[in-house]
Amino acid sequence: MVAIHTSSPALAIRAGREAIAHLREHGLQPEHVDIIPGAAGGPKALGIIGLDRAVFGDFLPRAPRPRTLIGASIGSWRFAAITMSEDPVAGLRRLAEIYTRQRFDGSDSPAQVSRQCELMLAELIGDRDARILEHPHYRLAIVVIRSRGLMAREDSLGLGAGLAALIGSNLISRKASGLFMERGLVYPVGNDLPLHALDDFTTHHIPLSGENLRSALLASAAIPMVLGGVTDLAGAPQGVYRDGGMLDYHLDLPYRSEGIVLYPHFTDRVIPGWFDKPLRWRNGDPQKLSRTLLVSPSAEYLQALPNGKLPDRRDFKQFLNDDAGREASWRQAMAESERLGDEFLELVETGKWEERLKPVNS
Repeated sequence: MVAIHTSSPALAIRAGREAIAHLREHGLQPEHVDIIPGAAGGPKALGIIGLDRAVFGDFLPRAPRPRTLIGASIGSWRFAAITMSEDPVAGLRRLAEIYTRQRFDGSDSPAQVSRQCELMLAELIGDRDARILEHPHYRLAIVVIRSRGLMAREDSLGLGAGLAALIGSNLISRKASGLFMERGLVYPVGNDLPLHALDDFTTHHIPLSGENLRSALLASAAIPMVLGGVTDLAGAPQGVYRDGGMLDYHLDLPYRSEGIVLYPHFTDRVIPGWFDKPLRWRNGDPQKLSRTLLVSPSAEYLQALPNGKLPDRRDFKQFLNDDAGREASWRQAMAESERLGDEFLELVETGKWEERLKPVNS
């Protein structure tokens, strides 16, 4: 599809205090990037695929080094696609194609959706599990949650009551979410996870292995009432594991970076938890994000897209019984996203960050 070219900037650039100082002194060099977060957001990932291609297919390979990719939900799937072969761009294209071809008619049960996602993951990864686990440069960390109380139920009445209680308590205090879920970080043994101490919620450190890679990826995307929870997460405490984005929606985590946390994102705002989306006053902690460079589509870019937004899960309802229309809209958004990658690489080459930089979560 032909991209629509405009003179407005395609990217919004935001950064933490230390990242701004670093960029002013050194510019953005690939060797300085040591952590890349990947947020939850479902089909929104397709809308920034051009940015991902530039980052992982061009920019970072200029300076190979150990890097941590930490993702929740679709963020972890993006990173699995990137690390499963020697060609990250091919992996991203494969994920986009498989995801775009999915069909949901609105009557699928959580068990049916879970089975479809399981098949989708199998088609994506094939027999490349070991490649993900043994990638020479990238270390994958998958964010999940362990359900507590009613959130561990699978019946719609019990789980619905748990969700209602979680939403109500979270409105009062984010810390209250800990009554209903605990954080799980699934990452390879022998690799130090580059995070400062996590003292906000009970956190389980779970060794990533060939035995639990796919279960962890499925759990990280298991939206309550949409997919079933995962109960066979090897190496983890017994329980029901679900979408990591519920607790860590945009991964507002205390990163321990020696350089830059490069964050290709769907939006210019970091939202701590899934249920914080409507709470405009609840944003990511500037101290945690001090070394973060947040790169996302600009408001002008989004307005020019089909439907004026990135693809999202609501499109399955909007285009109900019109999968051809949904696919065409998504493919147009993916084609447009090449502008995001082109502009990112241009900024890297020209070093013209300062005139575009704004504080993160300002």
